Amino acid sequence: MRSHTHKTAAAVGALAAAAWMLTAPPATAAGARDVTADVLADRDVTLTGDTVVTVPSGTTTYDGVFRGEGTLTVRGGGTLVLTRDSDFTLPASRQRQRVSIPGGNHPYVTTSAPDPPAITVVRGATLQYGNGGTTGLIGHFPYNTPAFRLNQDNIRVDGTLRLSLRSAYNLGTVSGSGLLTQPRFLWGTWDLSGTHPFSGVIDNGTQVNAGRPEYATSLPNVRKVLNQGTWTVDTPLGRTVTMGMDFYQREYGSDINVQSRPGGKVILTGQYSWSDRGGDTDPSLSDPALNWTPARKNVNKRGTNIKGADVQWGDGTTHRIFMPGTAETVYINLLAARSRSRLTFDYDGPVTLGAPIGGGKYHDTLSAPGAGDIVIAGTRGNDVTFAARQYYDGSTTVEKGAVLRLGSAQGDGSLLTGTARRRVVNDGRLVVANARTPVLLAQVSGSGAFAQSGAATTTLTGSAVTYTGTTTVTKGTLALRQGATLVHSKAIRLTSSGARLDAGAAGLRVATALSGKGTVKGAVTNEGVVASGLTVVGGYTQRAQGELVLRDRPLKVTGVVRLGGELDLAAAGADPPREITVLDHAGSARTTGVFKGLEEGTKVELADTTYRISYKGGDGNDVVLSAVAARATPSGRAPAVSGGAGPVAEPRTASAESDGLGWWPYLLSVGLLIGLVLPVTMRGKGGRRRGGRHASQG
Repeated sequence: MRSHTHKTAAAVGALAAAAWMLTAPPATAAGARDVTADVLADRDVTLTGDTVVTVPSGTTTYDGVFRGEGTLTVRGGGTLVLTRDSDFTLPASRQRQRVSIPGGNHPYVTTSAPDPPAITVVRGATLQYGNGGTTGLIGHFPYNTPAFRLNQDNIRVDGTLRLSLRSAYNLGTVSGSGLLTQPRFLWGTWDLSGTHPFSGVIDNGTQVNAGRPEYATSLPNVRKVLNQGTWTVDTPLGRTVTMGMDFYQREYGSDINVQSRPGGKVILTGQYSWSDRGGDTDPSLSDPALNWTPARKNVNKRGTNIKGADVQWGDGTTHRIFMPGTAETVYINLLAARSRSRLTFDYDGPVTLGAPIGGGKYHDTLSAPGAGDIVIAGTRGNDVTFAARQYYDGSTTVEKGAVLRLGSAQGDGSLLTGTARRRVVNDGRLVVANARTPVLLAQVSGSGAFAQSGAATTTLTGSAVTYTGTTTVTKGTLALRQGATLVHSKAIRLTSSGARLDAGAAGLRVATALSGKGTVKGAVTNEGVVASGLTVVGGYTQRAQGELVLRDRPLKVTGVVRLGGELDLAAAGADPPREITVLDHAGSARTTGVFKGLEEGTKVELADTTYRISYKGGDGNDVVLSAVAARATPSGRAPAVSGGAGPVAEPRTASAESDGLGWWPYLLSVGLLIGLVLPVTMRGKGGRRRGGRHASQG
């Protein structure tokens, strides 16, 4: 959430920018004085009002200076190069700009009601500050601003402003729709402070500070930035800065450095892409796939260094990831400065991170682990895939409603484990879909769901696996090791015949529900609900509180079988076969124990057929229901389950997961049926006992 200070400053800046643009003078004011001859003759010019220079084609180098009061408009088809610093101001009657320095012990600068432009560069003309040295700037610096000089001489650029300076400088407030360009390798530092209405393109060749602790920067209308050097974003204490433009790069060695002070945040909603066309004025990329393909001499490699900052990619209204690419084309570093860093993904659709997040130096991302934490924001539709091995030493939080996937067709993903800091807090959904690379996760907590859907094995290890959402295995193997259990997971589902849950030597304790078609390797102890259809490669023990629900296939067990608890036959259907195998005991040992109320030979009514249960069926140790005889009813159909000496009760459907309306309609129907039958039975036979989950006859 943005601070009150940020929202107020943003509103003031937007209103001021709109008012300024409405009152900005035209490119050539009526009656303006033309000083072209003086400039061509290298004579100093004293402004006494609105002044115009018409630059001829080619390059004109001006060694004079502008002074006085007025405005300067540069027009024509050539380039005017200024080699000396000029200092002039608007007439006092046009000055209205206000500067304030809030922040107490941490002061920063804000401006309101900016002055109209003192300098205007008309479309087609180029004004160049400097000639590769430290002078050539137009500026007036009346403010006692901390740590940098704020320029009062605002500038409108509809043509081109070239910044060929090796010094630190500020341009004031910039408007217009042209090109701001800085040559490469000049090592000058350009401060962009405050809110700028500029809607053109910025070509950063060396260094731009788009925000510092001494000021916040807003560029709401900038279309594109061609970043060929270092673009640095910082914030004052407690301020949020949003940069919505797209960044482009075409030379190896460019990066975006992001810093923020405590309580500050930087939000980047555009995309940082390579550019292979469009030049300086309209950089673009012919094919998005080129961001993922290494180019010769690494000219398409770009990166970001997050230095102790709170950074967010996206604002929940886009799903164009900020850094598209792989480890060969992108580097991402989380570094600690004043504090550890944090990177939040906030998108409204699927995005894929194809590169590792590390903590190295510049392009050498994996020379050290990243010092920071990752958050997948709980925005509706936020579905983030890590398609590369991650190398940050921190936590991973998946907020409610969000999805984090490890692995995709573009590559396998993983997270660092092994320390208390490297935990996963999953309140959304965590999906592991690696094709080849095994994944190890040691600490997974939260209320979210976990899914294994790749061919490679995922191993949960240690006692800190405590998440409470559903566990689903659709493909491959999910393994439990070193004390990891799924006792907190509200349901375990093995949804395909190829799904495998390897419980290890400790076995699997089912405290909630287990269902599906897959295989559990290891002994299973049922203290909850297990649905048949699974294969257990190991022993099966059902405690007194456990329940086995019969589905369309038997529970297959290869090891020792010990039975107790309930058997739910409600899902047997209206037309069950003459013989039903409840448990296929593939081992050689005899089955011990019985289901509650179902001793060997007990009769069970299913639909219109009477069955007898045996624990010695099949090859001698299977649990089998064998039909004995059909039972006629006045309606021609027998009830689903009947007690041999009591009224009929429809069974509830017991399963690993509640479907549809659940069990309450059955309970309601039982109550209504008892209300109808009980008076008759009490008169006729003195009342008989009703059956339960299963109904038996001795």
